Amino acid sequence: MKARDSVAVPALRSALAAIDNAEAVAHDAVEARNLAIETTPVGAGTTEMARRVLTEADVLAIVRADVAEREAAALGYERANQPERAQLLRAQAEVLSAHLPA
Repeated sequence: MKARDSVAVPALRSALAAIDNAEAVAHDAVEARNLAIETTPVGAGTTEMARRVLTEADVLAIVRADVAEREAAALGYERANQPERAQLLRAQAEVLSAHLPA
């Protein structure tokens, strides 16, 4: 990323953000806190939740989904007669694919 590659940096940042979002605890899993104000916990860290731990398979599935999404969007841009944008998305998909096992 230090090279400021205009194709790789956005693709990798997007994949990292998707992984980070997948680690977040789902809203359904958050304990309902219908506590009265005087019984509400106070202080730093009282609202912190443990994040989910993703397996390698989970991470690979997220990156593969990101690749597939970019390829589908590229096809849509080609149909909309925007080949430059389609080419950029395909290049980003190739960058992400390079980090996947064969």
